[in-house]
Amino acid sequence: MTLNRRAPGVTGLLDAALTWVALVGGGLTLAFMTLFSVWNVLIMRKALNSPIVGAEDLLILSLVVIVALAIPFGARSGAHIEIEVLDSVMSQGFARWSMVLVKLLALALLLVMARQLWHAGDSAEKFGETTQQLLISYQPFYYALAVSIALYALVLVLDIVRLARGGQIKPLKIDGDLQ
Repeated sequence: MTLNRRAPGVTGLLDAALTWVALVGGGLTLAFMTLFSVWNVLIMRKALNSPIVGAEDLLILSLVVIVALAIPFGARSGAHIEIEVLDSVMSQGFARWSMVLVKLLALALLLVMARQLWHAGDSAEKFGETTQQLLISYQPFYYALAVSIALYALVLVLDIVRLARGGQIKPLKIDGDLQ
């Protein structure tokens, strides 16, 4: 897969990092989940009648990793849902500034969410928040989600700056060519 044109400056660097991390990290995590599920269900459970203890724990935590990797990449690539019912009846300037306002509200919520996830990570071990069978602490996964949400907030900051300067938001595009 190739990037269709790298954006200039910080946005371009962020695009490159998010793409690499999401595609490589997400791909490896999905490959692990697929191979581990097949091994656990078909071979260990069905053939040998001895499923892997804690397999569900590992799969659930893998899903958390995939979500953490996908959130900022989805924000940058425009994968999140936007409802643009009123855009056609608004002036271009009003539409731009209403988008800035909405993104500022979203930024505030994301910063609160990132802070709360980080706080949950700080207290996870103290309160014994672990998986059911393997007792893996949720702490690093709370931190991963907090960083992911903070990166989403960074994407919104870059969008707000671009809109405030009169520019357009150009989502990250990836084509399907394997060159």
